[in-house]
Amino acid sequence: MDTEKGLKAPSEGEVSSSENGLQLGEAETTKRGLKSRHAQMLALGGTIGTALFVSSGQTLARGGPAFILGCYCFMSLVVYTVLTGLTEIAAFMPVPGSSVSYYASRIVSPSFGFATGWLYVYSMVILAPYEITAASLVISYWPNDINIGVWITVMMVVIIALNSLPVKFYGESEFWFASLKVIMMAGLLIVSIILFFGGGPSHDRLGFRYWQNPGAANEYILEGNTGRFLALLSTLVLSALPFTFAPEFLIITTGEMKNPRKTLPRAAKRYIYRILFFYISSILAITVICPSSDSTLTSGGTGAGASPFVVGIKNAGIPVLDSVINGGILISAWSSGNSFLYMATRSLYSQARAGNAPKWFLACTKSGIPYRCVAVCSVFCVLAYTNLGDSSAVVFNWFVNLTNQSAFISWTCCCILHLRFRKACAAQNLSIRDNLPYTSRFQPWGSYFGLGLFPFLALINGFDVFFPSKWSVSGFFTAYIGIPLFGVFYVGHRIWTWKEKWVIDPIEVDLRTGVESKEYEEEVKTQSGKKWVRAVKALWE
Repeated sequence: MDTEKGLKAPSEGEVSSSENGLQLGEAETTKRGLKSRHAQMLALGGTIGTALFVSSGQTLARGGPAFILGCYCFMSLVVYTVLTGLTEIAAFMPVPGSSVSYYASRIVSPSFGFATGWLYVYSMVILAPYEITAASLVISYWPNDINIGVWITVMMVVIIALNSLPVKFYGESEFWFASLKVIMMAGLLIVSIILFFGGGPSHDRLGFRYWQNPGAANEYILEGNTGRFLALLSTLVLSALPFTFAPEFLIITTGEMKNPRKTLPRAAKRYIYRILFFYISSILAITVICPSSDSTLTSGGTGAGASPFVVGIKNAGIPVLDSVINGGILISAWSSGNSFLYMATRSLYSQARAGNAPKWFLACTKSGIPYRCVAVCSVFCVLAYTNLGDSSAVVFNWFVNLTNQSAFISWTCCCILHLRFRKACAAQNLSIRDNLPYTSRFQPWGSYFGLGLFPFLALINGFDVFFPSKWSVSGFFTAYIGIPLFGVFYVGHRIWTWKEKWVIDPIEVDLRTGVESKEYEEEVKTQSGKKWVRAVKALWE
């Protein structure tokens, strides 16, 4: 069972400080402006965008209802174990500039942290224009004569502006964005239930009709059981996309979170509700209202027109609602682009704090905005303009493949990081149960399982390009570029720091810096009044 406890600072005999520990400067730093309600809602809907609302249609068409539901259930569990492992570390050491790459440099090795950090920077600056690209596809659902470049520019300006403001404004904007996502998802689930029981305009009771016709499982590339096996593998890979960097996103916010040792474990424990509500329920709903054989899910649909929710509602003959959903999908894409740009800037800032990027990037405004990181990362948003020269669907699929591969590599690194952290705690006689503010019953077994699963998924990410009918140079490049790129980062840094150890000895891992600081603890406020008043205050703060 996941547990949330008060922190017991380790004594001198329990841990040993190390010259490998990363010292945190006090001159320039981000500010803790994210409240508990911001963290809770960011955990619920911060990175939910078009991957769930639109790309799930392609996944449904690829595997069929049984495969997509089973793969989402499986992927939900393994991604949740990644989150629990990272939360154990970040809740124990919630330092400014916290990120997976920072902890990797401190716990595993500087080279490992260097490679992981630049993987994040590269991936996040890709994901921001990816969501802008997706949003432009969504806008095209409504007939208009305005050039798509205008919409891209408007979205870019708003996203960059929000990331240039103090973090509390970012948190507030994402709080309301995520709230709208929650409301829309609740509405879609209600509509799906109504259609299931025949409450639509035609009073046609759907039930599980589409599980029988066209069928529960599809074939892919080949026919028969081999084709169904290939469809299962492809569905498993595609089902990871909506989860991309979601655990890492919550960990990055720790550096700017108020009272992180209480707020982060709460957000992590409630993350399971996000999985059940957003992912599992939503996927079950689309298998009910949308047939996997509908041509609009793939080549026949554009933008939100390829969303299984929109397809199902249009097939049911419900007027206007498809445009309402389209507006919600647009907000989701906009919100996710905002979140990924935030992650890119903080990843770059974290790299600078860990010594893996020039100190020039440490410059912050008085309100705690790493403005140079924001400026550099924002430049990459212009990649969204590739829509003006190529087919939007082609560009969209390029970004999908690029980010999927990076996610599998990242989650592999997260598992390694967590296992090394546990080993360091054991070597330094640091009791996991007594000293960590948060522990999970899934660990360390979840990290061991992920260490075997995620490299396998990285290798099969683009397996279909090896079939003659599916081969393309661009498809191969985007599916596998992440692996050699990570290797170049790691090997290059190892050569540059050849005299350093390949892996930090567990007994020498710095488990003290940032642990005893009172900066990360807040005095518990005594609230008076009725219970419901106290509950509302606690939710809003």
